Amino acid sequence: MIKSIYPYWTAPKKIHAFTTTRTGGVSLAPFASLNMGNRTGDNSEHIAENLRRIIQAEKIPSEPYWLTQTHSTTVLDISQIALQPPTGNIDPYQTFEADASYTNQPKQVSVVLTADCIPVLFCTTKGDEVAAAHAGWRGLCNGILEETIKKFSSSPSKIIAWMGPAISVKKFEVGIEVKQQFEKVDPKAQEAFKLINPTEQKYLADLYLIAKQRLQAVGVTQIFGGDYCTYIEQDKFFSYRRENKTGRMASMIWFE
Repeated sequence: MIKSIYPYWTAPKKIHAFTTTRTGGVSLAPFASLNMGNRTGDNSEHIAENLRRIIQAEKIPSEPYWLTQTHSTTVLDISQIALQPPTGNIDPYQTFEADASYTNQPKQVSVVLTADCIPVLFCTTKGDEVAAAHAGWRGLCNGILEETIKKFSSSPSKIIAWMGPAISVKKFEVGIEVKQQFEKVDPKAQEAFKLINPTEQKYLADLYLIAKQRLQAVGVTQIFGGDYCTYIEQDKFFSYRRENKTGRMASMIWFE
């Protein structure tokens, strides 16, 4: 049975949003079982069946706009692209190179794939604009969340954000070079790093806190989520850092 996670937030009822877990699919180890990543090395027929199950379980109204994610700051405006019925296939040659997507049109499905990076879902208080962003540390540092916010017609104060399952500060170890890159953009980021190995200059990094800081800096104050750990909760989530060769969760959002 499909077991999705739903945002606990103040979004209007017309908003539909969820993140898949690793439960309820047909993929075999190391992708067991609900893998949504079409570039992971998994059997394509298994991924297609996983998608068909999600389409049925979540009543997805149209073909999601799959992205080729490269840790960029590119945001795709899918409101200009024709709506297609859901097919149950993830065609790697029919994806768009971007790390976030936005729409102001009903029933268009924004989606990002993750396995430690933060999936951030956005909607407006009116429920007439939505977006999904893939925020790994590089994209987060370079401004993927800020670029996503720029696509909205609504003011940042009218935008609601939810941070889905990602690696937590307890398990995300980085070197000093990562800390320095974030501090160059925002000195306040130093609050998100805890020194654990002075000799090797290793830190634990709180990506959730950094994402919250960056959203607040551009005026988004309605921020939810950030209370999962993909690395620790291995029964629920795929984790690239834990397993390397693994599957991906999908985070989707649309409005009626």
